[in-house]
Amino acid sequence: MRRRKFIALLGGAAALASFQPFAARAQQSERMRRIGVLTNFAESDLEAKAFIGAFRQRLKELGWSEGRNIRIDERWAAGGVDRRRAYAAELVGLKPDVIFGVSTPTIAALQQATRTIPIVFVNANNPVGFGFVASLARPGGNITGFISFEPTLGGKWLGTLKEIAPGVARVALLHNPQTHTGQYFQSIETAARSLGVKPIRVAFRDAAEVERALDEFAREPNGALLVLPDSTNILHRESIIRMAGRHRLPAIYSQRLFITSGGLAHYGANTMDLYRQAAEYVDRILKGAKPADLPVQAPTKLELVINLKAAKAIGLEISPALLTRADEVIE
Repeated sequence: MRRRKFIALLGGAAALASFQPFAARAQQSERMRRIGVLTNFAESDLEAKAFIGAFRQRLKELGWSEGRNIRIDERWAAGGVDRRRAYAAELVGLKPDVIFGVSTPTIAALQQATRTIPIVFVNANNPVGFGFVASLARPGGNITGFISFEPTLGGKWLGTLKEIAPGVARVALLHNPQTHTGQYFQSIETAARSLGVKPIRVAFRDAAEVERALDEFAREPNGALLVLPDSTNILHRESIIRMAGRHRLPAIYSQRLFITSGGLAHYGANTMDLYRQAAEYVDRILKGAKPADLPVQAPTKLELVINLKAAKAIGLEISPALLTRADEVIE
């Protein structure tokens, strides 16, 4: 009996000894993949850090662990044109397996730097118009990703703004011509005619210009703001929200992070979801899929968020019907 136990133990030890080197060899043979990340945000932006955190977390859920099978190289351009181009070239020089890019200007810089390395984007709207992809259904090149808004959404922003503040007669369309896609103006201007609202394109490039522009716009009564999807608007969101409050201008924002910074109302996609979906495309590319075969996707659900504290601060009363329709009301 003792002899049989000894033989069994000896066999088990031998099996374990043979397994351990095999497991070690398997771990060592797992190739480290490299992911580049280029965003137009500043690295100090906590909302942006949370978005990238959601991207990283989804990769982890899909089996990609930093230090074990992936390395992530982040670059934060903070709105600088030269910095964006330099970082794009730098990331391409690292020869990553895929690059994740945020915003239209970022993807333009990456496209100039490479036509071969796979690129997945979020918030690069109008990708066909900018030549990033051949079509949404069949991108055809090395770029694909997730748009936040379709062109028709411009009219819906204006209509929602009119519901929030029925007395509005003039609406400033806030944007930077150098970074804005321009694809929403047509639907906004079409809706404006039926709503009896005058849309005014208000352009700016930096915080000082946005303050001067809104000071001038607010000289006439019954004004409001439509803050368009634009990486420059995001970078200067604190100034925009402060000026809207100073001049008691009702405002609707295309992205939720304006509301968490104190803005009045948001109607659009859930940005966190887009970053998580982008991680899923990165996962598929790392497993062999080609960007040319992954369709560009638009959000399937839009959310309306209203900040009652911001409404009270400018003396605005939101209708109960609109509050009932809202996906979230911030007290």
